[in-house]
Amino acid sequence: MLFWITTAALVALVALLLGLALMRGRAEGEPAAAYDLRVYRDQLRDVERDLARGVLTSTEAERLKLEISRRVLDADRAVAAAVAAPRAPKGGTIVAALGGAALLASAFVLYERLGAPGFADQPMAGRLALANELYDNRPSQDEAEKTALAERGDLPAPDPRFAELMEKLRKAVADRPNDVQGLELLARNEAGIGNYHDAWQAQRRVVALKGAAATDADYATLAELMIVATNGFVTPDAETALAQAMEKNPANGTARYYIGLMMAQNGRADRAFRIWAPLLEEGPEDAPWIAPIRANIESLAWIAGDTEYTPPAPIGGGPSAADMAAAADMSPEDRQAMIRTMVDGLNDRLANEGGTAADWAKLIGALGVLGETDRAGAIWTEAQGIFATRPEDLATIAAAADQAGLTGAAPTPPAAAPALKGPTAEQMQSAAEMSPEDRQAMIRGMVDGLHDRLTSEGGTAAEWAQLIGALANLGDSAAAAEALTRAEAAFDGRPDDLAQIRTAARAAGVAP
Repeated sequence: MLFWITTAALVALVALLLGLALMRGRAEGEPAAAYDLRVYRDQLRDVERDLARGVLTSTEAERLKLEISRRVLDADRAVAAAVAAPRAPKGGTIVAALGGAALLASAFVLYERLGAPGFADQPMAGRLALANELYDNRPSQDEAEKTALAERGDLPAPDPRFAELMEKLRKAVADRPNDVQGLELLARNEAGIGNYHDAWQAQRRVVALKGAAATDADYATLAELMIVATNGFVTPDAETALAQAMEKNPANGTARYYIGLMMAQNGRADRAFRIWAPLLEEGPEDAPWIAPIRANIESLAWIAGDTEYTPPAPIGGGPSAADMAAAADMSPEDRQAMIRTMVDGLNDRLANEGGTAADWAKLIGALGVLGETDRAGAIWTEAQGIFATRPEDLATIAAAADQAGLTGAAPTPPAAAPALKGPTAEQMQSAAEMSPEDRQAMIRGMVDGLHDRLTSEGGTAAEWAQLIGALANLGDSAAAAEALTRAEAAFDGRPDDLAQIRTAARAAGVAP
């Protein structure tokens, strides 16, 4: 209350001073030169009296009269100029007064909305004490997970066939509780269907079984699953796992990112900036922590006091804008050859190693410059399959596709990400430890899920190659040959992708 009283008194004082200034500007008072004029006329009369009394000679009296007359003329001109000077119009004065009142009133409204009335001063010592209090009083993992579950609501039911396979996997792990590979498989699949609590419990068992052989990646995975279970909050339990990951490998990117996140969550943006800035510099650009760091690093830098910080530019592997500008000075033949070499190099890298959304967008844009819209369209189609579950990245690529002249390139957000993308080598190896019936059922279910998704939605060449090899391993050569035919039709005109698919088919024995 004292704050508002003090503020109101200051506003009233300012308003009073402004009002007096406006009123003084309109006052009809006598100009200062009029007073001087009266004084000079009195002096003339005094000279006449002194002359009559004999105090002054006639020569002295004439000299004084001449000097005083000159001053009278100057004062008379000053009075005339003051009277003729324009005064502020009454309407303008009223408008200025109303504008000042509105300005002062809006200051109250803005502070009420944007300010923090009643909030105590925050010296550095107080802010550090508050940060320590936040850090010391963080909720436990169980408490944070309860809050996260209430925020997330009920999870969608998994596919019945996959749910049945999960039950069999859980039973198999329960029968063999010391099977590390089975536990790792269980942790991945529990996380895949949103059972994050069970996922990190399984991963914690993995770490316990490995003992001293547990790697920094094992601990980082445990911490990440715990953090995902709390909707991104880093609890003391998750921090312990992060510390163990850092002890084994101080360069672990996942652990460093989450430690920086923990600092930001507890009022230490300065420490978060000092952790994240080197991590952003190191890359790689397609690391999962780069995007969230880029989104927040400048704000953290400002809070940390580094007002001139500039984030490093994203590192891409294809032709840059500078490369394309330099090509403009070459002959048409040299320019075409230069662009072609860079585009082919980028295409090969993305096909063999993958890349960021910016790389895919750059490739599509370069193909558009070369006039190869058909090839750009094929790359755009492949990118939609790869980035289907990452709408922000897909939007970046879609913008490049639009610029390349591909109509209707705006992506449609996927209704839901597939629960299972297909059996990995680790899953196939873990399945070998199960009973023959469970193993066959699990592999068949995963392969069928991959088959259904590729035939209905499409996918990458690597996924088709994986499907062909999995079907052949199950002894279903006819289905593998059918998948090869479909893949060849889908990737017609893309020799690099076709080569990858046919290599897998030959290894599976379904192609010559």
